[in-house]
Amino acid sequence: MNKKGHNISENKRDLSNSKGLGWSAVYFVGIAGIGMSAIARYFLSNGKKVAGFDKTATAITKSLEELGAEIHFEDAVSNIPTSFLDAKSTLVVYTPAIPKNHQELNYFEQHEFKILKRAAVLGEITRATFCLAVAGTHGKTTTSSMLGHIMRPSKATSFLGGIAENYNSNLILGAHEVSVVEADEFDRSFLQLSPNIACVTSMDADHLDIYEESEALENAFVDFSKKVSDTLIVAKGLPLKGLTYAIDGVADYKAFHLRIESGKYIFDVQTPSETIQNIELSLPGRHNVMNALAALAMADVYGVSLECVKESLQTFKGVQRRFSYKIKTENLVLIDDYAHHPTEINAVINSVREMYPTEKVLGIFQPHLFSRTRDFVADFAASLAQFDELLLLDIYPAREVPIQGVSSSWLLSKIDLEHKKIISEKEVLINIKKSSAKIVVMMGAGDIGVLVSEVVSKLKTTKKSI
Repeated sequence: MNKKGHNISENKRDLSNSKGLGWSAVYFVGIAGIGMSAIARYFLSNGKKVAGFDKTATAITKSLEELGAEIHFEDAVSNIPTSFLDAKSTLVVYTPAIPKNHQELNYFEQHEFKILKRAAVLGEITRATFCLAVAGTHGKTTTSSMLGHIMRPSKATSFLGGIAENYNSNLILGAHEVSVVEADEFDRSFLQLSPNIACVTSMDADHLDIYEESEALENAFVDFSKKVSDTLIVAKGLPLKGLTYAIDGVADYKAFHLRIESGKYIFDVQTPSETIQNIELSLPGRHNVMNALAALAMADVYGVSLECVKESLQTFKGVQRRFSYKIKTENLVLIDDYAHHPTEINAVINSVREMYPTEKVLGIFQPHLFSRTRDFVADFAASLAQFDELLLLDIYPAREVPIQGVSSSWLLSKIDLEHKKIISEKEVLINIKKSSAKIVVMMGAGDIGVLVSEVVSKLKTTKKSI
């Protein structure tokens, strides 16, 4: 048991014998996905042979290859290593983003391999551990990364939906008794998990290509809450029963006396049983104070001392592509963020205005999914209109085919902003150089993350950045 009396061993099982995980080899179809790659790292660390396919080589595939994974980038059965062609010894893991006509996945199906979605594999891991799960339409990656950092001294293994700056990884490797996981609502994946302690950060409408109606999404969160065996923690105001957390409000966990000193947030926290003062957080934005408060509450319920939580939050460096400073000089600040929903864009621009209240801000946004652009066009228009200048890229389709009438031009026409235009990826650099804005924010969940790296590299070789 831990210090709060949770029996962390009663639900622990040998992972090598748990259903679907007693395999010597694991093949990933879509291995470079942020959730897939974390599980691939996990199996590599446990001595499994790992191989897989993805569309393009990335920093993630390179790091996996350095750990011993065999990866190729052309969908062909002939590219599958022969040691992964035995259905008795190979588990196949795939992501829902893989198309139905994928040759390799069809081969595995036709030859009766054991095939599991990523969520099902993560579900097996959570059933074999004492699990702390972070759910929510926004904030779950940062919150779970904070929690993973806090729980590292407790030897938790954390599966993250982003690259934690402290570890340069989406896996914080610990022991097998305790897990921290990001509970993804997409495709109802989080209903595969078995959380002991969980939190829900937010329940804004999203993924309506899957849920169709916001009520269905809300019902999925209710179903997730019913799977929590020990304690549920929810942001104040959400329609779920559990311990609550809030800033300057009546809640079980309350952050108060917020102030900014030397570019850091300083705040106090009242828990159900004690008060801790002067917690420091380097991440900007009140939404990150909420994320820190959620992580603190989960760790406190588990049994981590508040002083240890305070020390961990002070050293937490953030998550890549979550308000990540790529350039920070007197002449130019370039921020990279994963924001792809209007609520997330609002959080980014609010943080920018808070940190740089007098500076001109250029926003560069790549919409993600035709369906999301259609479903939230008015909200996107309102959030993007808050920038001083806006550059809009074409919609990143991801798993979707185009929807007639839905385009970046259509979205641009809805935005009430004088300085706005659509550009290609090749035109981003020249437009940044032409702009008089000191603050540049690049946002989106598509391949804009790769574009950011290219732009930053070229800017650092010019006078614009220094």
